[in-house]
Amino acid sequence: MSVVSGVMLAGLALPAVGGIGLTAKGTAEGFEDIPNDFKTPPLTQATQIFDAKGGLIAKVYERDRTVIPAEQMSPLMRQAQVDIEDARFYEHGAVDLKGVVRAIGKNAESGTASQGASTLTQQYVKNVNVEKAGEDQAAVLEAQRKTLGRKIQELKVAIKLEEDLSKDQILTNYLNITYYGNGAYGVEAASQRYFSKSNKDLTVAEAATLAGLVQNPSQYDPKLHPQAAQKRRDTVIDKMVENKHITADQAKEAKAAPLGLNFKAPQNGCITAQAGMGFFCDYVRRVVKQDPAFGQNAADRKKFWDQGGLNIYTTLDPDKQAAAQNAVSTNVRTTDSVSAAATMVEPGTGKILAMAQTRPYGLDTNKNQTVVNLNVDAAMGGGNGFQPGSTFKPVVAAAALEAGLPATQEYSAPNKLEYPTMKTCEGTWKNQARPKTVVPNESASEKGPYQLKQAMALSVNTYFVQMEEEIGLCAVKQMANKLGVTNKASGKPLEEVPAMALGVEEMSPLTMANIYATFAAQGTHCAPIAINKITTVDGKDVPVPAGQCEKAFSDDTARAMNTVLNGVTENNGTGAALSLEDNRQIAGKTGTSDRKRAAWFSGYTPQLATSVWLGGPDGGVEMRNITINGKYHTEVFGADGPGPIWRDAMNQALRGTPKQSLPMADIPDPAPKTDPNANQTGGATPPADPNAQQH
Repeated sequence: MSVVSGVMLAGLALPAVGGIGLTAKGTAEGFEDIPNDFKTPPLTQATQIFDAKGGLIAKVYERDRTVIPAEQMSPLMRQAQVDIEDARFYEHGAVDLKGVVRAIGKNAESGTASQGASTLTQQYVKNVNVEKAGEDQAAVLEAQRKTLGRKIQELKVAIKLEEDLSKDQILTNYLNITYYGNGAYGVEAASQRYFSKSNKDLTVAEAATLAGLVQNPSQYDPKLHPQAAQKRRDTVIDKMVENKHITADQAKEAKAAPLGLNFKAPQNGCITAQAGMGFFCDYVRRVVKQDPAFGQNAADRKKFWDQGGLNIYTTLDPDKQAAAQNAVSTNVRTTDSVSAAATMVEPGTGKILAMAQTRPYGLDTNKNQTVVNLNVDAAMGGGNGFQPGSTFKPVVAAAALEAGLPATQEYSAPNKLEYPTMKTCEGTWKNQARPKTVVPNESASEKGPYQLKQAMALSVNTYFVQMEEEIGLCAVKQMANKLGVTNKASGKPLEEVPAMALGVEEMSPLTMANIYATFAAQGTHCAPIAINKITTVDGKDVPVPAGQCEKAFSDDTARAMNTVLNGVTENNGTGAALSLEDNRQIAGKTGTSDRKRAAWFSGYTPQLATSVWLGGPDGGVEMRNITINGKYHTEVFGADGPGPIWRDAMNQALRGTPKQSLPMADIPDPAPKTDPNANQTGGATPPADPNAQQH
C-alpha cells in the first residue's frame, strides 16, 4: 500500500522501495560502481587572474563558487543545513523510511504531492546531475525531471554513495555544490555574497539565514524579501534548538538580531577589472580558449575555462600598465573622434607587460565603452587592425641587411617612382595599372640619392621601394614571418605587393610592439606570451605554453638596425622630438597611413618595446583639421600624435630603472650632397626640415 500510495499521491514509489530493504549502507549489492564525479564532483569555481606582482586583475566564473574543506566551514552552518533539510541525516541511510511514511501521510491528508521525502544525499545527487549538465539547458531540465526513472537512478547512486563516503563527506560535498541565490554556489560564496565574510566566521543567525535559502532561494532572498527571509531564518533557528545544536538563550539572541546583511554584489568577468586591465583580461581568456596547451580541441578548452577554479598569474606589469594607461588617457579623451592604444612587450621574452587604450572596457556605448581590444588581432578580440605606415619599413631594411646589402646601401630615391616589377615567392609582381601606380615621397624636397640611415631617418618612400625591388618581395615576406607576422590583423594572409614597404597591410599594436622587441633583443624573436603560471585552487600546477624564441636575424643586422632606428630619434630624424627625460638611448620609427587614417610610433630601449597607435577605432577618421584632447591639428603625423603618448608612457615606465645602451654598428655618414644650383661659393644642400617630414 505504501508503494502504491507513493506512486499515486507523491511520486514516492522509489523511496518506498527503501521499505523493502534498501535503507541502509551495504544493501546496494548488484549496483555497478558509480562514477567518481559523484564522489568528488568537478565543481565549477571562480577563476582569479593576477598581474605579475600578484595583484588581482579580475575574478571570472561561470558559477561563483569557492570549494572549501569541512574544517573551513562553520559548524553552525553544517548543523543548520542538516536541521532544516534532513534532521535525521546521520541516522538513516540513503532513504529515510520514516520520512517516506510521513510524506505519504501528509500528501494523503492534503490530496496533493506537496510533501517530499528526499534525503540530503538524494538532493546532493540531483545537484551533481544539474552541475554536470552545465550550460546545456536541455540537460539541466532532464536532470530536474520528476519521473520514476529519474528517481530510481538518483536513489541507486545515493545508496552507493552512502556505501563509499562518510556522512560528513557527503554533507561537505552538498554544502559546496548547493545554490544559495544571487549567483552564489556553495556556502563560501554565499557567505561572501550576503555577509562579506568567510563561512567559518558566521554567527548563528547568519548561518540560519543561509541554510533557509536552499529550499527556495528566490522566495527567501533576504535582499528582496527580508521579512520572508527573517521568518524562514527563525524557523531554522527553532529546528536547531529542537535538535539540541544551540541553546534556547542562543536562539533568543539570534532571533532578536537583524538580518545584518553586508551584501556584496556579484563581481564577474573582465568588466570588473581595474586600471584599464579589462582588455588584457579578455585577451588572457581567449588565450586559454585557443591555445592547444589547454585542450586538444575547442570544446575541451571551453570546458577547462568554464570549470574554473584556477589562479592565473599573468605577465602584466601593473606599473607599466599604469604608465601606458596614463599616457593614452592624458593625451586622448574618451569622447574624441579618435582613440589611442599602446602595447608594451619585454624584449627577449615576449612577455606582454601592458595593454592600454583610451576607451574603457564595457558595453555602454553612451559612455564610449567598447569590448573591442584595439591592441590585438581580430582572432583575439580585436578589430581588423590598422595600416602601420612607415613603421613597417624597418622590416624591409632587416630583410635587405640579411640578404647581404650593406648598411650604407644607396639608391637614387627620386621624388616619385612608378612601382617597378618585383620578384615574389611564387613568381613576379608587375605594375599593370593604367596609368601605372606611382609612389611619391612625403614632400617635394625629398629626392635622393640617400643611404639607409638617412632614408630611414627621413622615411623616404621611394628608397624602400627600390630596396624591395633589389631583394624581392619574397625576402620581405619571409622576414615578416620570422618576426611573427604571418597574417594581417584580420587573419587574412600577407600580400606580396610593393606597397608592403609603406605599411598598407593592417597590423595591431601588439604585432608591431613584438617586431620592435625583436630589434631590441638583438634579433631574437619571441612569440608574445600573457601567462606565467597557472595553479588550481588546491595548489596543483597546470602546464602553460613555454616561451618560443628564435633568432630572426644576425647580430650584425641587429646592430645595424639599432643604429639606423636610433638615427630616427636624433638630429633631423622624424622622431627627433621624442627623447626621454633622462636622455637614455632609444630607437624607433614614426608612421602615418594613407589619408592620415592612422598614425604610429613604435620604439624601444634594450629592456622595453612599446608601440602606440592613434586613429579612428573603425579606421574611418582622416586626421586632418582635427581636435584631439582639446588641441587642434592641421594634420596628424607619427611624431606629433602617437609620439608624445609613447614618450610619456616610456618616461613613466622606465623611471628609476638603470640606463642600458643599445649595441650599435659603425655606419659612416654619406658625403654631403652638392647642389648643382648652389652659388659660386659651393654651398651644400641643407638638411630637410624635420617638421615637414613627420611620416
